[in-house]
Amino acid sequence: MFDIREIFHDMTAQFLEPAQADPGETVEITLRTGEDLESGSVDLIRCVTENADEGDVIYVRKSMRREREAVNGFYLWHAALQLSEEPVFYFFEIRTSMQKIVYDRLGASFGERPPVFFRMIPGFRTPAWAEGAVMYQIFTDRFCNGDHSNDVLSDEYSYNGAHSVRITDWSRVPSADGGDIREFYGGDLQGIIDRLDYLKELGIEAIYLNPIFCSPSTHKYDTQDYEHIDPHFGRLVADHGALLARENQDNAGAERYITRISSVENLEASDALFALLVKKAHEHGIRVIIDGVFNHCGSFNKWMDRERIYERAEGYEKGAYVDEKSPYHDYFTFRDGSWPYNAHYDGWWNYDTLPKLNYEGSEELVKRILAIAKKWVSAPYHADGWRLDVAADLGHSAAFNHDFWRRFRKAVKEANPEAVIIAEHYGDAGPWLSGGEWDSVMNYDAFMEPVSWFFTGMEKHSDAFEPGAIGNEERFWEMIDGNAARNFPQGSLFMAMNELSNHDHSRFLTRTNGKVGRSAVLGAAAASEDINPAVFREAVLLQMTWPGAPTVYYGDEAGVCGFTDPDNRRTYPWGAEDAGLLAFHRDVIRLHRENAELRHGSLLRLGSQRGVIAYGRFLKDQACVVLINRNDYTVTDDYDVHLLGIPVNAVVRQLIMTGSSGYHTSAEERFVKSGILTVTLAHNTGMVFKYAGGMKRDAENFRAHARFLAFE
Repeated sequence: MFDIREIFHDMTAQFLEPAQADPGETVEITLRTGEDLESGSVDLIRCVTENADEGDVIYVRKSMRREREAVNGFYLWHAALQLSEEPVFYFFEIRTSMQKIVYDRLGASFGERPPVFFRMIPGFRTPAWAEGAVMYQIFTDRFCNGDHSNDVLSDEYSYNGAHSVRITDWSRVPSADGGDIREFYGGDLQGIIDRLDYLKELGIEAIYLNPIFCSPSTHKYDTQDYEHIDPHFGRLVADHGALLARENQDNAGAERYITRISSVENLEASDALFALLVKKAHEHGIRVIIDGVFNHCGSFNKWMDRERIYERAEGYEKGAYVDEKSPYHDYFTFRDGSWPYNAHYDGWWNYDTLPKLNYEGSEELVKRILAIAKKWVSAPYHADGWRLDVAADLGHSAAFNHDFWRRFRKAVKEANPEAVIIAEHYGDAGPWLSGGEWDSVMNYDAFMEPVSWFFTGMEKHSDAFEPGAIGNEERFWEMIDGNAARNFPQGSLFMAMNELSNHDHSRFLTRTNGKVGRSAVLGAAAASEDINPAVFREAVLLQMTWPGAPTVYYGDEAGVCGFTDPDNRRTYPWGAEDAGLLAFHRDVIRLHRENAELRHGSLLRLGSQRGVIAYGRFLKDQACVVLINRNDYTVTDDYDVHLLGIPVNAVVRQLIMTGSSGYHTSAEERFVKSGILTVTLAHNTGMVFKYAGGMKRDAENFRAHARFLAFE
């Protein structure tokens, strides 16, 4: 009787050629079965198409042809399919004399559930460089201060009811009372340029920058001017005017802020510095992705000017808040109020500092944002793509939202075909990942959430703790299958940002302590108490061996802790890093980059045991076996690694092991006998083993091992 586990297909290049095809092209679809399944198979593939005349779904069955010879105990079955303009939804039927088996995105079944289709989207191509790229997220103000002359000054301006504050103690933790939005540590683009050697040594292939356009806040998700880099992140080459006295000034220092932020010299110099950053990053083999906040802007924005700063600056039109006849009036939705001071407008989540952009009311606004989207991925800047903030919220209807992002994609890809478009999104992203809008998403639902629950039992904000979730491998796989299989085309999945931490959620290392709450209540020191670096290393090991783009949040590799924002936005601890964690990150990133199957290979689950995640990543002639034990006790199990194409009698090499006492890399060899790899895992331990076809001494090593066993 054949083994149903041996049936396999996914949409990687080894099973779908070409993996990303254009309309009119012919693709070859490959299904793998066990050697025992060699006869009596008919109608193995069925592609689901929709009858445009009748509106019904019909099933078109196309028989597959089998290769003559089996390889490593597997047969390969092929079918050719010519693509039209329409998406193709397909799965496999396998008929034997005894039964019918269905194979779909969730694996093999006996037809007891509706199929979850594989989905081909003709013409949808994601940039090849982004597949499996190691990314690094930087919150610029907290990464490195490379130019003290451009620092925001204390009392330079007032923002949201209080004055800006220059923080001179780099190691001070952010204020937990809301003041962090106007506390500036001085990190800037020059600081990133200064640390490019560090990032290259770490193994980083792409940087994702939180917003860097003009803005009065630390986080800069309230854009003031999309067309220029903030001089406080760039360069201040002209600093006219004197700091105003505080007496009777609601906006102390406003005049100095105006001249700094609107000076043509400063803006041009800052834009040029960004171009230099990208150029130097590219010289280091590092791409640069920037943050686009296009759903809303800031009340400071030159188009709104609620704070009335641009009306006193040369060369600027009146803002929509200042003058009812402003050319920007239709960029926003005003509800009522007398002009010029008491206008009421729609704000995102009702925040008056975040006016929502009214695209439906202004085609001029649409064109202006599309021009901005093109500008920064074009010469002389050459950014490598966009991360899109709250992208599903843009506009006032789903229909408009999708139309806008189709236009956005067209504009960006025409300017730079290799630019990526990655959206922030929670929930089903399928409607936006259908070929004409986003390339991929920040992978919350099919990575951050299941990984956090399995390893820490913590909700990603540290707002809830479920002890029973720790080590629940079935829940982990259910969350993965339920989100990745249904939401992602293959190209999108392999470039999704797989993060453990970021600027919106608690640091993963802090989550390992199981403390529920935030710094305002628990205190910042609690974020570093009772943490478990061994569990963190296990999670990083999974991150670097999982399909997608592993994305490190700055400072995670150095042991930075922190509750949800603002505490997660602490500074990078230059000179005080956790040397062990930093070395571990370097080694595991190198492992990811040196083994092609970890970037491009198929994923297959191996075994099922409480508290253990076991899987393989494999290509035609090489495979990695990843085993992770989250239990607080030792486990021993047999893993059927021949399912990865590893010969039934073979030698594998241990690449890395991390456990409660640290980690090590070694070339220790293990034997695979009758397709089984037997491994003992101590508590909170992870291991990676490697098989490469043609590994020297495989046969002689195995024969020597067999003689040794016989002698015993």
